[in-house]
Amino acid sequence: MKQIELTERFKTIVKYLKDERLIPSVRQLAIKISVHPQCMSDIMTGKRSVNSDIIHKCAQHFDINLNYLYRGCGDMMINTSQNEGSCDHAEASLPERIAYVPIEAQAGYIDQFHENVYLDELVTFSLPDPRYNHGNYRCFDVSGDSMEPSIYSGDKLICHNIEQQHWMSSIRNNYVYIIISTEGVVVKRVVNRIKEDGILRLVSDNSFYQDIDVFIGDIKEVWLVTSKISAFMQSPNNIRNGLDKVVETLKDTITDQSKMIQSLNGTIEKLLRQNRVSRV
Repeated sequence: MKQIELTERFKTIVKYLKDERLIPSVRQLAIKISVHPQCMSDIMTGKRSVNSDIIHKCAQHFDINLNYLYRGCGDMMINTSQNEGSCDHAEASLPERIAYVPIEAQAGYIDQFHENVYLDELVTFSLPDPRYNHGNYRCFDVSGDSMEPSIYSGDKLICHNIEQQHWMSSIRNNYVYIIISTEGVVVKRVVNRIKEDGILRLVSDNSFYQDIDVFIGDIKEVWLVTSKISAFMQSPNNIRNGLDKVVETLKDTITDQSKMIQSLNGTIEKLLRQNRVSRV
């Protein structure tokens, strides 16, 4: 059923592209995305279903809204001019580049991340590194231990936004991302299976946690983690030296006990041999 609905929405998008004269014909669309024209014709006539490869190729050429395509939510196409206007507004009103989303604000962020009023209420800051002077960056708090030992609860992650039309091609396997979905805000390593299965596989560094597959239609935003801010743990030399001494003492104790066990084993074997000889 989902595949049928997906195909019908894809056909609606193709019709929109044609009506808006973004493509001259279905045949020319097929040629543009390197798909056999008969294949595209069969999709439009209902003889076959659209596959993820064709969706991927179309998304590379047109600003298709994947939320609409996979879930039927929102407009068919991404309104790039509106998005650009939002960025201009943010830059004009706030000199800082990075909006900070603390734990307590993340529940509201899921539903209001696209609203300028909500974003304007977030604390913002800048960093001296020139790479943060361009692009769309955000800072998220981390809660939980699923990414230990790479990322700890309380760390702050500086992230760069991956635009929706680039999810298929730009999300790289085993990189760490912040994923904003209908289920919440999570930080995970990602395996990109959008082209094959229409999902992102979320993997924890802590092996206690199982992998999670998230349907692409349930994802709202993707942020690539570029830096982290961690609390500095004080470790004076006297504490470090004390720990080293404890470790050395434990090593010496284990070594002594190993020698005692070996000696005891030798004594037992000697007694057993003497017992066997006396019986003979």
